[in-house]
Amino acid sequence: MLKYTTAQVTFSEVPDEITLCIEISNCPYHCPECHSKHLWNDVGNELNIEVLQELIDKNKGITCICFMGGDSDLETLKQLMFSCHLRSDYPYKVAWYTGSDIFPSDDILDLLDYVKIGPYKSECGALDNPNTNQRFYARGVTGLKKMSAHANMFYDITDRFWKNDTDS
Repeated sequence: MLKYTTAQVTFSEVPDEITLCIEISNCPYHCPECHSKHLWNDVGNELNIEVLQELIDKNKGITCICFMGGDSDLETLKQLMFSCHLRSDYPYKVAWYTGSDIFPSDDILDLLDYVKIGPYKSECGALDNPNTNQRFYARGVTGLKKMSAHANMFYDITDRFWKNDTDS
């Protein structure tokens, strides 16, 4: 069973999306300098399809659902991801933040529009640090350009999180 601790709308976790981020507990990775150590334990409320639908209904205007964790129960996670695409009112984009450093299997990738992989390593920094070991991938895009001929390929867009000298 998956459990979640928080669900909140953000504008920074997935580029160009209004994202409902759901923090899932019982993380198996236990990164030594994790900023979310409360997610190491099996705590929170059950996350199932009905609860997910309630969270979506309470957060009008979102374009993406990001599951932050869920590695401890991949079958339930896949069911939740699949249900996001079935909504009759709007087929939401789906993102997954995993602490694994292994690219997800095809059965999970088929359900994703975005995926962040990699454990947090303080010496490398988070996604907003150009030295990060974590990578963020998007389906069918390179930068801001849609690549229809390669719509099912994932492209590394980690650099979209980095600030440059012209950003204020």
